[in-house]
Amino acid sequence: MDFRARLLAAEQTANSLLCVGLDPEPARFPGAWRDDPARIFDFCAAIVDATRDLVLAYKPQIAYFAAQAAEDQLERLIAHIRRVAPQVPVILDAKRGDIGATAEQYAREAFVRYAADAVTLSPLMGLDSLEPWLRYDGRGLILLCRTSNPGGSDLQAQMLAATSAQPAEALYERIARLAAGAWNRSGRLGLVVGATYPEEIARVRALAPTLPLLIPGIGAQGGDAAATVRAGWRGLAGAATTGPVMVSSSRAVLYASAGGDFADAARAVADQTRVALNQARG
Repeated sequence: MDFRARLLAAEQTANSLLCVGLDPEPARFPGAWRDDPARIFDFCAAIVDATRDLVLAYKPQIAYFAAQAAEDQLERLIAHIRRVAPQVPVILDAKRGDIGATAEQYAREAFVRYAADAVTLSPLMGLDSLEPWLRYDGRGLILLCRTSNPGGSDLQAQMLAATSAQPAEALYERIARLAAGAWNRSGRLGLVVGATYPEEIARVRALAPTLPLLIPGIGAQGGDAAATVRAGWRGLAGAATTGPVMVSSSRAVLYASAGGDFADAARAVADQTRVALNQARG
């Protein structure tokens, strides 16, 4: 089953649009685990165990593991997700962007070493930077398009001149158009669009009506969950989604409590978020 099919199946099974980001910060761990990088797996596994029936994806951020020399714990964590939540796809949030032999090694890292179902990528080096990743059948490639950080406008909102083949449009619009068209030869591309820009989410959805959208920025980053879903989700209540949406929340779920009840608190926040997202789609 390829990434899109797994995503759609997980959405139906969990009745959820929620993707939980796994961004472990030992300084925020509860009790005796605080400031102990050796507990990264234990902390993240507890979150997974508490939320596995509420989510349609998990999104571990590789930098949080690599900075603590905890790559082996990331491998263990993804293997744990496979055991306890085999229906839930794993998106490796790596934001890689390179070409040739270097991109081949990054792809091997994501899809062989970590066995991720999908990965986030920067498309600024063009189709060349995607081709090594496309050789892995069934894996999803989710391209940065319109990110939630204020500085994203420095480049993503810049207008590109019209040509005989293309209208004048913002850079993020060109990325969405290419991802939905010429670049999407395998049907496995998706886009990252930030929850802090619902009008631009709607524009991306118009340009890429069926591509999966990964939408970070709700919760701690201030994005509005209901506006996000209205802008990006496409489908009928109770029916299959025609434009898959993964609304990502990390810190609000992971650090819902600093006490021994952190996993129960994470479950409560995840379920509240899941319900709010479902209410927004009707």
